[in-house]
Amino acid sequence: MVDVQTRETLDTEALRRSSLEHQWMHFRDWLRMAEEGDPTIIVSGKGLEVVDSNGDTWMDVNGGYLCVNVGYGRTDIADAAMEQMRKLAYFPQATTTEVTARFCQKLAEITPGDLDRVWPVTGGSEANETAVKIAKAYHHRRGDGGRYKIISRKGSYHGGLGLTMWLGGHGGRHDFEPAYPGMIYAPQANAYRPEMGGTTIDEIAENAVKAVEDLIILHGPETIAAFIGEPIVGDTASDAVTVPGPTYWPRMREVCDKYGIVLIIDEVINGFGRTGKMFASEHWDFVPDIMTMGKGLISSYLPLAATIVSTRIADAFAGEKNVFPQALTYGGHPVAAAAALKNIAIIEDEGLVENSRKTGAYMKEQLEGVKADHPIVGDVRGIGLLLAIELVKNRETKELYPDEMKLEESLAEKFHEQHLIIRPRGHGLISLSPPLCVTREEVDRIVAGIDIVLGQTEKELGVTG
Repeated sequence: MVDVQTRETLDTEALRRSSLEHQWMHFRDWLRMAEEGDPTIIVSGKGLEVVDSNGDTWMDVNGGYLCVNVGYGRTDIADAAMEQMRKLAYFPQATTTEVTARFCQKLAEITPGDLDRVWPVTGGSEANETAVKIAKAYHHRRGDGGRYKIISRKGSYHGGLGLTMWLGGHGGRHDFEPAYPGMIYAPQANAYRPEMGGTTIDEIAENAVKAVEDLIILHGPETIAAFIGEPIVGDTASDAVTVPGPTYWPRMREVCDKYGIVLIIDEVINGFGRTGKMFASEHWDFVPDIMTMGKGLISSYLPLAATIVSTRIADAFAGEKNVFPQALTYGGHPVAAAAALKNIAIIEDEGLVENSRKTGAYMKEQLEGVKADHPIVGDVRGIGLLLAIELVKNRETKELYPDEMKLEESLAEKFHEQHLIIRPRGHGLISLSPPLCVTREEVDRIVAGIDIVLGQTEKELGVTG
């Protein structure tokens, strides 16, 4: 972790001031952070525990941004990156490297079906932007240039770039209007809050698929280029960790095939063991036309993501005058490729996918016990180590606590007191995605802390448990 001598040489207050004056952090306001004594300065980590500049230990229950799949402190990944950097840190134009070639081959080997051709990028936003561009270019090369619209689902998040920020019906985009053209938004197959109605999980799934097909017919199939969605919705708004019914994705595959629409599956959060399968789409045994991946691909030890494309789609770009017009300076970086190969080897060799399945099931079981003890818990959902708790004012009506209650802030403060790094969202959505190396003993500690926080919250709200 961090030794005493190192801690004594760190000036936490000076580091905080430096960050507040110069760093623009994700979703944080530096004025408010200054008032609250933030940000916390993290200096080391091992597994799911991290240590700050004051020597205090924290449990990172969200694994960074749902991305540190193998856990912190894997020096073997650092060694693989250093070895490659000493050998070759970059590459001349119009060439590749041995390690990048092996990296792309590895992804082709472990992904389902005919997903065989890899476009390496540096983050999930780039991966999804690349996927949509490939889908549009594919139709254009087939003489279907009128297909420019993209169907995504409300509440999803697929990135923060010029195009990807308009995918999904989430908020926070008014500063960047006008909207990117051709964006169509469909409902989720949310079994807890079904927008399209339904009394069974299969009925909810079918209604959500029908809603997509209705949108295709309304807009005209000849205008639709692609449908994009996460197999299981990640950490976003009220639809976080939505696991659709068993018929949803096979039916969506059928609909896309019926109308000639490219099916893009976003595995940036879901992939590399997060849901108890190497890729979440394997839960439904279907093969997308394009898959995007990132985060757990390299456990965020370096910036790396990828877009992998089926042979059928990729073959449309074969030939000298048919090249896909995109170049990214850091795409296919050999140092990142070496680190990713080591990261994947750790996931495979140490059985982290299976640990995600088993320990995730145990964690969900324990959270169901928490639900039984706390009336404010309306729903516990998820699969593997992609889990969530949704808090409600009334279980029967599923009414949420109003904004003025500031439940998100209150929960965050209480988790901080328990030394649990958990960032509640919205009106009381608690997303839980620890590194895949988490143990049952650590799960017990996490759940115990959550139990304490919910008890304190209910006491403040006047709720009787």
